[in-house]
Amino acid sequence: MTLTFGTDGVRGDARRELTPEFVEALGRTAAEVLGADRLAVGRDPRASGPSLVEALCRGVRRAGGNPVDLGVVPTPVVARWCDDEQVAGAMVSASHNRWHDNGVKLFGPGGRKLSDEAQIDIERRLSGVAAGVEADAEVAADVAGVSDAGELASRRHLEAVTASLEGRDLDGLHVVVDAANGAAHGSGPECLRALGAEVEAIHASPDGYNINDGCGSMHPESLQAAVVSSGADAGVAFDGDADRVLAVDDGGTLVDGDQILAICAIDRAGRRRLIGDAVVVTVMANLGLRRAMAAHGIGVVETPVGDRHVLGALEDRGLMLGGEQSGHLIFRDLATTGDGLLTAVQLLDTLKRSGVSLRSLAARTMTRVPQVLVGVPMTSSVRSADLDTALGAIAAAAAARLGDSGRVLVRRSGTEPLIRVMVEATDPGTAQAEADQLAADVEEALSCP
Repeated sequence: MTLTFGTDGVRGDARRELTPEFVEALGRTAAEVLGADRLAVGRDPRASGPSLVEALCRGVRRAGGNPVDLGVVPTPVVARWCDDEQVAGAMVSASHNRWHDNGVKLFGPGGRKLSDEAQIDIERRLSGVAAGVEADAEVAADVAGVSDAGELASRRHLEAVTASLEGRDLDGLHVVVDAANGAAHGSGPECLRALGAEVEAIHASPDGYNINDGCGSMHPESLQAAVVSSGADAGVAFDGDADRVLAVDDGGTLVDGDQILAICAIDRAGRRRLIGDAVVVTVMANLGLRRAMAAHGIGVVETPVGDRHVLGALEDRGLMLGGEQSGHLIFRDLATTGDGLLTAVQLLDTLKRSGVSLRSLAARTMTRVPQVLVGVPMTSSVRSADLDTALGAIAAAAAARLGDSGRVLVRRSGTEPLIRVMVEATDPGTAQAEADQLAADVEEALSCP
């Protein structure tokens, strides 16, 4: 049992890594560390979810806690329930990954992702607890079942998202929703219809194995085609657990998280609703976003990748809006974590009030600097310290080549066994060439014994 916390919880292949025994141990340890009498548990529709939820709940029971099963719900539903009830929580999901992966995201009482210190404490205790679970699995299997409050939790979430428009609606907008065959397959289209939008839903029939399969925020191609063919005003694509969203404009062009953040930030600033006149972004934020914020007198605070880091900076500085290029946006006055549906509703509300098309709104808000992203698989056993040194040297060399004309980032993925390479440059060809060279250099470093 060697799985550890990444950017967003613990994640692994549910066929061989993220076993019920491990998840049971994690549930028990989390309940002990968080001091939770109650712990809410949700999941997305992937096939391994039910057995892992059962194992997690057994672990919570073994720690003397009382798990509350919310069923298949988006991650932000779990977070909101934790905030409303002041209980800890867990979401069994591998987010944007395919069906064979799964994971566990943990929330402390109040609906916030765990601090680094809490994660370290859980990891430290986990191996000893895991050994006990494996030795006593038969006893653990006798633990009683859990209660179900999912309908109430979902209703509260939809009411909160609807209330965020302060009486406004989305009447007159035609929207295509790509639900990624995930947790928001019902609630996403339902909410937008309730707000008056004409909604066409695609990839909204989960079978446990088709989650994120050629659809959702990681694969928006079919959504782009559907928006164009139906003449819709916009499209929105969730990921498997619906804590992120990307959009598609009326011409079929992708509108990413940076652009959504810029649109919402400038709109809030214009209405004097952007407290602190600043936003929080991660190191992955496009240079175009930074330039757009500067042009409107909006400050930018930068954090490492991960929405928990974004939330931490928002709270520390008393700010209200931040997010990631991937579509994780946090409206801190409205939620405690990234919420794809809430973000979609905020974007569509801004679109309707603007009186222009999403294509025009996105174009006039920011100009993206060409950015190339490459993921290099980590299949090597090279020592961690040696690899970090090599990656630092590789990134420094590329940055020196680009000078002031671009930006380079080389980092380990926190959710997948990848080294992520990002290059920005004013010239697209330069960005691509430099990214290709960086990827080749990283592959060479990984091949070293």
